[in-house]
Amino acid sequence: MKGFVQVYTGNGKGKTTAALGLALRAAGAGKKVFIAQFLKGSPSSELKSIARLAPEIILEQYGRKKIILSAPDSRDIARARQGLEKVKNAITSRKYDLLILDEINLAVHLKLISIEDLLAIMDIKPDNLELVLTGRYAHPRLLARADLVTEMKEIKHYYTRGVSARKGIEK
Repeated sequence: MKGFVQVYTGNGKGKTTAALGLALRAAGAGKKVFIAQFLKGSPSSELKSIARLAPEIILEQYGRKKIILSAPDSRDIARARQGLEKVKNAITSRKYDLLILDEINLAVHLKLISIEDLLAIMDIKPDNLELVLTGRYAHPRLLARADLVTEMKEIKHYYTRGVSARKGIEK
């Protein structure tokens, strides 16, 4: 089966949720799934759900306890580089059918990883591997090379009224 490159981007809610839904669908079909979460390093309800519903999905985090939105430091760069190396190993192992790089677009935007590094990942992708890249600020060069691009657009959000992330819904 031909594998494509999918990008979920935009300022709206639902990019990670869409990718996780695809991961569950793939696991249900017997496919091998690896998820690398960049900029994330704290326990969340999604991690518990994957462990319970699809323990065969491999999910690793390469971030701090709290997601950073600006001014990354050397620790953030080191974690992102570690994640990038793990992703390269996952690709070259040819063990996986679906590879999700969650928040990779934001990692590129924050210069934790270069766009060249991300495009190089696409270059080594086997033809049968489905690659999903999530996060705001997807680079124009990535958008040009992707096979599918979905933009989540915020029309209205309760965060603007001061509602914090709720357990089981946003975290």
